[in-house]
Amino acid sequence: MSNELVVLALLMGVVTYPSRALPLLAPGIERLPPRALLYLRLVGPAVLASIAAAETFVQDTAEGANTLHLGIEALGVLACLALVAWRRNLFLGLVAGISVVALARFAGLG
Repeated sequence: MSNELVVLALLMGVVTYPSRALPLLAPGIERLPPRALLYLRLVGPAVLASIAAAETFVQDTAEGANTLHLGIEALGVLACLALVAWRRNLFLGLVAGISVVALARFAGLG
């Protein structure tokens, strides 16, 4: 097993920490206009959604082209999105999406 991904995860944590810690570091951030606060609150889920979509729906071929891929992972992402929209809970949606994919792979479907 390679440790490259662990190093990458730590590096990404260091790089993204300032934006995640902005509410703690910037005094008076609660006095920003409501529209700016809404934007800052939705940056994290938007980034997660774009990463999930890119990793799930786009697949590289041997020729180097990108193709649309609709597998069991797409069902997991859609389940996550539906649950997050319904319950307004990102953690619950992520757990549900991961569970859908894990159960499908365990059953031999994915």
